[in-house]
Amino acid sequence: MIHSQSTRFGRLFQLLLAAFVVVAPGQPVALLAQRTPMAAMGGNSDDAGSLVGHERILLVLPFDNLADAAGPARLAGTAIGTATKSATPSTAATPEAIKAADLSSLDWIREAVPEILNSRLTSAGFLPLSREDRLYALDHLGLPETFQPSRATALRLAQTLDADSIVIGNYAVRGSTLTLKARIVDVPRLKISEEITVSGEISQLIPLLNSLAWQITRKLDPGFGVAEETFRAAGSKLRLDAFEQYVRGLTEQDTAERLRHLKKATDLSPDFTEAWLATGKLQFANQQYEQSAVSFGKVKHGDPAELEAGFYRGLSLMFTGNYPKAEEAFAAVARVLPLPEVVNNEAVASSRRGQNAVALFRQASAADATDADYHFNLAVSLHHHGDKADALAEMAQSLKLKPNDGEARAAEASWKNGTDAGTAGAGGTAEPIERIKRSYNGAAFRQAALMLDAVEAARLAALPGAERAARLSKTAHDKLDRGLLLESEREYQAALAADDHSAEAHAGLAEVRERAGDNDAARKEAQASLDRKPNLEAEMVLARLDLAANRLPEARDHAAEAVRLDGSSRAAKDLRKVIDTRIESHPVADEKTAVAPKPETAAKP
Repeated sequence: MIHSQSTRFGRLFQLLLAAFVVVAPGQPVALLAQRTPMAAMGGNSDDAGSLVGHERILLVLPFDNLADAAGPARLAGTAIGTATKSATPSTAATPEAIKAADLSSLDWIREAVPEILNSRLTSAGFLPLSREDRLYALDHLGLPETFQPSRATALRLAQTLDADSIVIGNYAVRGSTLTLKARIVDVPRLKISEEITVSGEISQLIPLLNSLAWQITRKLDPGFGVAEETFRAAGSKLRLDAFEQYVRGLTEQDTAERLRHLKKATDLSPDFTEAWLATGKLQFANQQYEQSAVSFGKVKHGDPAELEAGFYRGLSLMFTGNYPKAEEAFAAVARVLPLPEVVNNEAVASSRRGQNAVALFRQASAADATDADYHFNLAVSLHHHGDKADALAEMAQSLKLKPNDGEARAAEASWKNGTDAGTAGAGGTAEPIERIKRSYNGAAFRQAALMLDAVEAARLAALPGAERAARLSKTAHDKLDRGLLLESEREYQAALAADDHSAEAHAGLAEVRERAGDNDAARKEAQASLDRKPNLEAEMVLARLDLAANRLPEARDHAAEAVRLDGSSRAAKDLRKVIDTRIESHPVADEKTAVAPKPETAAKP
């Protein structure tokens, strides 16, 4: 991230690649969690379907409101626009109210743009910098978070954050029509792209931003294969009014107001992960640890924010004294990404339960040998469990890294003098306790996750095409079950690149197309799947499509075939019952479809 932090990163990518060489396929990679600069994270995985990500790190800046004469001319170089204001301003977020809203109440769109674009670009495999990253950089440059940067300042921000590209733009509202315009600045080459424009009803803000994200992705990677319909369908369950409340909850200056907006967001959309995460962070910052533990716990298993929420939930539980649950929370994160701060906190929770956590403290210290606190904690734990010599050695190393650490120096002197904690009342020094790592470095977590993906992609690339396609299809199916359409399509596309004869990949892609509303493409993929091998999933897609199109005979045939292929499938049986019921309630003259109504059905109006 910031250059001053980058010096801590170092060898993780090389260590992971080395781990790939020595670890057999199918075995977990031991993550030695050093940190590496984000700029070193580029590269695709070719045969694995470019799943690891792209070389570009992106900085998406808030979009200027063209009603603000001070902004657009500085960044995008466009003419100043004006928009019609309503005579009755409203801050309500229903589509009807938004259409009639005064422009001043729509300023939240400024921050809404990077929220959506960052989410979609992350799903597309890029490395967009978060809002927290941007605010940190502004603070690093001595600028307020509401600062609207000139092009020169935007370049300074990008360079501070090691970004390769900047997305800049503006929006304008005229009546009920919203127009969004964006450009991409290539930072190393100092080139700016042609303008990308989307326009539509303001009530369709999220789909419009999704389309803009797709066009930006195609500009950055012309070979990107995920369909625009899949982008537009992403986040389709999110209510626009809930999203507005979430953005206002991020940007309000008053804490009580921020919490009020975030509560509205979660009330309107109970599954809105980002809103729960923001609520938890705000409660955590206000030391409302019991409440924050509950909020972080609302982030579901498998969600992209699961690791961050798990880390902060562990801290919240730790600060309420619930050490067993805190240890569980940190251990769950560490099983996926054993970064040193996570392992350290797991060890602290374990130690405070009276367990021997020396091994965990050693793991954290080995993972980041430059952090004095890890050596300090290991020294305290070693001393507590009777290993005096090693304890002194670790404390010496801690003091070497942090010479002005008064607590460490006092503990070392006490141990050398043979003064135990129990003699503190007689002039000794009380035994210190292990230190908790309170900060979550989101960049480090994202980088480590991408590195693990890189290692897994390298493993996949070494497999025969059919086996690689099968594994990719399985992970794509898992993501589809969690509603991650964009990520799922990327992996199905990668599976087909590995083996175009994969019936599973075509069937999965058919379901993605179906959920995205592209029925013609869904039908085509389902038929391609059946051409390769009869299978339940493709038959189910065709049955649902025919049912939706009121093609009941065809729907019944596909459902019957699905049941024949897998008689244990509850979903297939239920779908067949639905189709049979529809046919019975709508009898037709054709012999193939005519079904005599049951007596009780015929008696009903």
